[in-house]
Amino acid sequence: MSFLLNKYETIKQELALQNVTLVAVSKTKPAEDIIEAYQAGHLDFGENYVQELTDKYEVLPKNIRWHFIGHLQSNKVKYIAPFVHLIHGVDSEKLLLEINKQGAKLNRIIPCLLQIHISAEETKFGLDEAELETIISNITSNPNAYKYVSVTGLMGMASFTEDNKLIISEFKKLKKLFEKSKVQLSIINYPFNTLSMGMSADYRFAIEEGSTMVRIGSMLFGSRI
Repeated sequence: MSFLLNKYETIKQELALQNVTLVAVSKTKPAEDIIEAYQAGHLDFGENYVQELTDKYEVLPKNIRWHFIGHLQSNKVKYIAPFVHLIHGVDSEKLLLEINKQGAKLNRIIPCLLQIHISAEETKFGLDEAELETIISNITSNPNAYKYVSVTGLMGMASFTEDNKLIISEFKKLKKLFEKSKVQLSIINYPFNTLSMGMSADYRFAIEEGSTMVRIGSMLFGSRI
């Protein structure tokens, strides 16, 4: 059994016990690695770059569920809108409206997560609490304005640090915002049930704090060059 499959089976069993979805982060990895995991039964893969994602989509099985997990520029939404399963990194209302616009052209509702800035690192992208509140309020007051997007939850990335207390506090903050938004959206029976947080180094902390989806790359595929 290869390194990938050995790790995959172990992680899959661990997450299945906790009802957590695994997104295998396949960025920079060849199609052969993805096929290996696919043949083991895995369907959810995450990519960071639009060109790489579209290239892989063209040559790999069409029932793969592609997650776009990188920073997405508005002018590139159109390239992934026809097939993307879930866009994790919606970090502005402008981007959300562009995704809605492209969804309207395709007559397709595109699932999205709102990315929240929870890290102490300023270089990371994401909405602040006030911006999140504005978008949630706009959805509840005028759902038809976002007819072709489905905001199914939140995503966030903790600080890259060995300070576990800081990481846990950041995940707690995101979980609190998730629960608050879920309550606000419940008045229009809006499906809001995904909390995407946790990567190879910190996914166990994320799960303890309520994550329903983790993004694991190096732990599955090995380190990237």
